[in-house]
Amino acid sequence: MEVSAVANDIAHWRALIFARLLLVVFLLGLVTAVPSALLAASEGMWSIAVVDTVALLWIGVIWRWRALAYTARVINFLAVAFVVGIALLLKVGPVSQIYLMAVPVLAALLLGLRPALWTLLAAGLAVMVLGFQDNAQLHMAGLPDYAFLRAAIISINFMFMTAVLTLSCAVLLQHLERSFDTMSGLNAELRLTSAALARLNDMVLIAKVDQHAQHIIFVNEAFERRTGYRRDEVIGHDLRLLRGPDTDPAVIDDIDNAMARQVAVRAELLNYTKSGEAYWVETELVPLNDAGGVNTHWVAVERDITERRKSQEDIHRLAFYDVLTGLPNRRLLMDRIDKLLASSARGATYSAVMFIDLDRFKTINDARGHAIGDALLCSAAQRLSKLMRKADTVARIGGDEFVVLLGHLAHELTSASHAALTVAEKIRAAIGQDCEIEGQTYNSTASIGVTLLPKPDQPEQSAHDLLREADTAMYRAKSDGRNGIAFFESAMQAEVERRLSLEHDLGAALAGGQLQMHVQAQVDRDGRAVGGELLMRWPLADGAMVPPSLFIPVAEESGLIVELGAWALRQACAAVLQLQAAGLAMPLSVNVSPTQFRQADFVDQVRQVLAETGAPPQLLVLEVTEGLLIDKMDDTIARMHQLTALGLRFSIDDFGTGYSSMAYLKKMPLYELKIDRSFIMDTPDDASSRALVQSILAMAGHLGLRVVAEGVETTAQAEFLIAHDCACMQGYLFARPMPLAALIDWLQGSTAVAAA
Repeated sequence: MEVSAVANDIAHWRALIFARLLLVVFLLGLVTAVPSALLAASEGMWSIAVVDTVALLWIGVIWRWRALAYTARVINFLAVAFVVGIALLLKVGPVSQIYLMAVPVLAALLLGLRPALWTLLAAGLAVMVLGFQDNAQLHMAGLPDYAFLRAAIISINFMFMTAVLTLSCAVLLQHLERSFDTMSGLNAELRLTSAALARLNDMVLIAKVDQHAQHIIFVNEAFERRTGYRRDEVIGHDLRLLRGPDTDPAVIDDIDNAMARQVAVRAELLNYTKSGEAYWVETELVPLNDAGGVNTHWVAVERDITERRKSQEDIHRLAFYDVLTGLPNRRLLMDRIDKLLASSARGATYSAVMFIDLDRFKTINDARGHAIGDALLCSAAQRLSKLMRKADTVARIGGDEFVVLLGHLAHELTSASHAALTVAEKIRAAIGQDCEIEGQTYNSTASIGVTLLPKPDQPEQSAHDLLREADTAMYRAKSDGRNGIAFFESAMQAEVERRLSLEHDLGAALAGGQLQMHVQAQVDRDGRAVGGELLMRWPLADGAMVPPSLFIPVAEESGLIVELGAWALRQACAAVLQLQAAGLAMPLSVNVSPTQFRQADFVDQVRQVLAETGAPPQLLVLEVTEGLLIDKMDDTIARMHQLTALGLRFSIDDFGTGYSSMAYLKKMPLYELKIDRSFIMDTPDDASSRALVQSILAMAGHLGLRVVAEGVETTAQAEFLIAHDCACMQGYLFARPMPLAALIDWLQGSTAVAAA
């Protein structure tokens, strides 16, 4: 393919030369041959006139007959020169040898070395043959008259000079052909390289070094497409043309330093298009040196990595920032707390970690939906961010919990505490402001826990420790009534650790069968036992008891209450069966927590326990609190109806302290109400308590509900309740909680049991 291309180039070059040569010869022939022919005719030299005329016409035919093959036209042209040379040699003399000398030279130029050698041989033979002819007028002074010797001398000299000229032309053309070969290969490679550069997806720029500046001399199509610049708009401009306001100066310095040292450099750079759009490129700059080692050009190859950088930024954002609010997440927060710990210790300054929890957020989120909840969280995030300094951090670590880092508040603990309190008050005020979402106004306060760092007595304190301390302080603020601020104290941590130990020990006690159920009898106005309440007890190895008021809240918070409730239900079924076996059949009440009651399979659990134990459901009373009705009242009432259909009965415990209302009393399938001990305690001396107890008894009488008064400890209380038709009482006046076996013994030995 390449050889053919070279041959075609040489042939094309020869064809161009031949075409121009024919034209020149024909025009010069008109100028010289016509006068020569006329002059020769006037002198009677008709042979010369005929030769000139025929040669001119022959040349004209060759010039016009372009359809004839190139080689045939050249041979005809050379034949014209040969014939004219022979004719002039015969008529004019030795000077006409120049015509014959031109034939091999032209053959070398137009056809190549081999045809040139043949024409050289033909011309030499012609000169030698004509040298024998007397009429050839080849006599020269000083040459012998011997025809052969004379012809040989003339032809040898002719051949020598003609060969020198012919071979010089032929060799020159051979070298020229080799040069064409090399140049053609280089041109093909250059064309291929140029086409490849032009069509590369990567952007390519070539800049010429000019007095320590780099001026662009080439850009490819990819550069034009991506930047919006046309080639003519950037040629001559500096390589820095595409940099802009947000291009990293540090990266530019690295590139400039590398270029100053004339070494290749790779970097990721922010460039700008003609329209001002920012885009990222991975650029590699390579220096080009001349033979002397002088840097003459720079080649820059740039690849658009905007999408890759965007993906990296997205991954980084997902890894270190909250998707909803855009604030740092827990992972980034922990890293910044670690850095704050280190810098605060080095600088001997105090900093603060604040744990912020939005009060009532769950209520708003559940009532109005997640969209409103998300909007409220975003509003809180914006308010927190506006209050902070640039050096501070606001993070969201999940749900409605935010953390604020306040760095380097003061060198003294008192001043730092005061500064932290001031900021916390600003946060509390900002969060407490009304927030309008979709035309509705919402309000959520904040409970804030604060801990200071570093703590000289705890040099190994970690980010997790600080976050736990702030969280503990926040819960103290929440337990103190919410919408408050609490600073962490060591006693808080001790309390948390005690609760954690209690939770662990409670789980172990439940698994190890260490818990017990005691029963406190309920009596009528005649003192007869008409029922009892099962109360959970946790005895320790040393004989002491863990109060229910201590471990029941822990069970509620930890989720153990569900397992405890299931165990209590089985214990109640077993107790009912034991009483029945002892001939003391009477209803027993067992507490059911809201968490346990709301379990999706609670009805199935009760049905299964009744089936497995064979306990009579009509002797079981499930005690629930009014707090159960706060959430999903309709579902709660429907579930109560399912359970009453099994034969169980319901009691409202601590009635009057929660959300008592005639509406739910009418809807719920209730068996009894239990008046809270706080009302009985001040009766009958306190008029308000007395009025409330009378109202509850009257209301229950109208609704046909049984009433149990809890906490009866004095005869005056009992007499007041009996006087106002209270059907049942429970308290230390009649019996303390006791193991079931002791209750059976007490009932069998001291009093009758009323009919269930």
